[in-house]
Amino acid sequence: MPNQYAATDTRTGLEVTITGEFPEDPEDRVRIARTSTLFTRLMATILDMDDATPRREGFRAVETQLEIADALLRREMDEVQRLIRETLSSMGITEDHLSEIEAELRRQLGQLGDEEPPGPV
Repeated sequence: MPNQYAATDTRTGLEVTITGEFPEDPEDRVRIARTSTLFTRLMATILDMDDATPRREGFRAVETQLEIADALLRREMDEVQRLIRETLSSMGITEDHLSEIEAELRRQLGQLGDEEPPGPV
């Protein structure tokens, strides 16, 4: 028989129910509850927005983050990189900007590598 967890947002009354086979480990069940509650709160916040444009942006932000999390868990790094680049592009950050940032990070990290390590304490 499947398990069920219902999370309710106290502010709006929105309820999300998750049904499935859950692990018996109590720590896993706590994570299911916390993740479900967070998702419910996010959905309630988005649905509570009066203006359609920010509401759609909110949905897209949550969707993208969940897609990235899913790809990370599946260890599909090419997909993670694609999603992150797509997100940055939608924010106006171009490939040229990314190359500049990468070059600056490499320069700064290279300088750190040239420094003398601290002496004994």
